[in-house]
Amino acid sequence: MDRILLALEGIGMALDAIRANKVRAGLTIAGVAIGVFVVVAMGATVHGIKQSFQSDLDEFGATSFQVRRRGVGINTCDGSDDSCPERRNPAISLVEWRAIAALPDVETATAWLSGQSNFDYRDRHVTNVGYDAQSTDWIKTDVADISPGRSFSASEHDAGAQVVLVNDTLKNRLFGDSDPIGKQIAIEGKQFTVIGVFHTKAGFLKTMDGRGPDKPRAILPMMTAYRHLDVWRRGLMMMVKPRGEVAQAQVMDNVTELLRSRRGLKPGQINNFALVAQDRMMETFDQLFGAIFMVGLALSAVGLLVGGVGVIAIMMISVTERTREIGVRKALGATRATILWQFLVEAATLTSIGASVGLIIGSILAWIVRTNTPVPTSIPASAIITAIAASIATGVIFGMLPALRASRLDPVEALRHE
Repeated sequence: MDRILLALEGIGMALDAIRANKVRAGLTIAGVAIGVFVVVAMGATVHGIKQSFQSDLDEFGATSFQVRRRGVGINTCDGSDDSCPERRNPAISLVEWRAIAALPDVETATAWLSGQSNFDYRDRHVTNVGYDAQSTDWIKTDVADISPGRSFSASEHDAGAQVVLVNDTLKNRLFGDSDPIGKQIAIEGKQFTVIGVFHTKAGFLKTMDGRGPDKPRAILPMMTAYRHLDVWRRGLMMMVKPRGEVAQAQVMDNVTELLRSRRGLKPGQINNFALVAQDRMMETFDQLFGAIFMVGLALSAVGLLVGGVGVIAIMMISVTERTREIGVRKALGATRATILWQFLVEAATLTSIGASVGLIIGSILAWIVRTNTPVPTSIPASAIITAIAASIATGVIFGMLPALRASRLDPVEALRHE
């Protein structure tokens, strides 16, 4: 009970110090608030992006994996063959795609290429439109809704038919409110028939590569792009989805064996292709955003340092102003530990106020991002706990010197202080 009363008294002293030293207290609170705000904002953003990223991956299925010419990850590639040996990897071919799709343990093997071009309809022009040239079963992995219209058929895909689906943004820019189905648009000067309008939900992964719903986007048959458009064929990738009863590792082993055999790789040679599962993509995500988060923590530390310096200044003034009071309390039996505890509570109160301000501002920013972007930002409990703990630790650490000075005052000398 005595400690609680002392804590309440320390809080009261902190509030008195804020009123008496508004500028210094303001700087202290601002420094701590900035530090906490950075931690909370970074935590909310990274947490939200990770949730969105995971949601995008889940659309493809938990056991699905990519077959790529090159792997994914953070490296120090400078463009040379020495630092980027994967640059020499041969492209995934159509023959390899069909062979993988024919494996008995594979449910679907969706192949796709990405490109960019100008789209024209009469006097309307939309430049630099990204498009995905995909195989027939793209709808099984992209989880897109088509309305109005339809997707392209297997016969249209194999024949390289000049048909295309557009998303809502591209449809509005080219056709406005009119029905786009059956209309002819020009892509690289060639006429394509619009057969559907597709809708995909927003997500971080889609937004980053330009496939978000707010960007004009199109989907067309992969063989059509091969035969009629200037698409980068070396960029061919696959999304392989194993059958429900088959383990991912088994299918990945089968695909690896097939590709190594077709490419004539000997037992000692490394793979000249890459299989990328979801856990590898999440590992890359964690590496990238882990580094960004560490930069944020460094910036946060600067803010807390500023707040800590302010704590020392305010607390030193408080000790000086209360020297006679400390002497009286010691003369009446107050121990060093009692005085030390009281001043540490005062310091922690100052930084806790700053932490509260930082949490409020960070929460407001997270709400703004969540309501105006596809990133579902949310403040994880770990970020809140870290922010509060860091602010209290800042108050205790930087308040220790003034508190020790107060607790070590000689009561006789303190009573003589004017």
